[in-house]
Amino acid sequence: MAQTPTAPTPTLAPVAFNLLALPYAYEALEPAIDAETMRIHHGRHHKAYVDNLNAAVAADPALAGVSIGDLMGRVSTLPVVIRNNGGGHWNHSLFWTLMAPVGQGGEPSAELSAAITRDFGSMDAFKTAFNRAATTRFGSGWAWLIVRDGRLQITSTANQDNPLMDVAEVRGAPILAVDVWEHAYYLRYQNKRADYLNAWWTVVNWNMVNRLFAEAQ
Repeated sequence: MAQTPTAPTPTLAPVAFNLLALPYAYEALEPAIDAETMRIHHGRHHKAYVDNLNAAVAADPALAGVSIGDLMGRVSTLPVVIRNNGGGHWNHSLFWTLMAPVGQGGEPSAELSAAITRDFGSMDAFKTAFNRAATTRFGSGWAWLIVRDGRLQITSTANQDNPLMDVAEVRGAPILAVDVWEHAYYLRYQNKRADYLNAWWTVVNWNMVNRLFAEAQ
């Protein structure tokens, strides 16, 4: 008796980049950031960046196996879809780790505190300058604290650009970042970006910032 032929199993392109689970529950950053915002931000916005990036990479065999860091370093030579979605994936992957539930984020290390005082005058002056960079970023984008030539510096970028990109006005090693796209805060804060930023400081994961600062030295 002849066997019924079966359809061949399709060969799927390997997934180059993955959407990792958050290191905390969606509601863990309450009251600073509400659970619904986190659910949409991570599960829809970040996921879309990952999906679009994987599709773009799969369409170009020359990009197979290239790390996200390497992509960021030469986005000027790549299609804009890589810049936008690669940046979105890299930025958000860092952003989630830079936050922790209230009371679990630790404090700036002695070394980081000393560098902040050296380069900004005080912690309060640093926060004021950082918030200014975030609130004055027109439209959508990010504010960053970076290490550049051994010093701390604040900068901001539009859209999903970051300081690792070869198109960035100011390049350096990011150690702190805040997302100021409206989808990061609009459900709770509407157009009050400054209120979002003030609340965001309560969930900064200084333990991770300390680690990134030490690695950047």
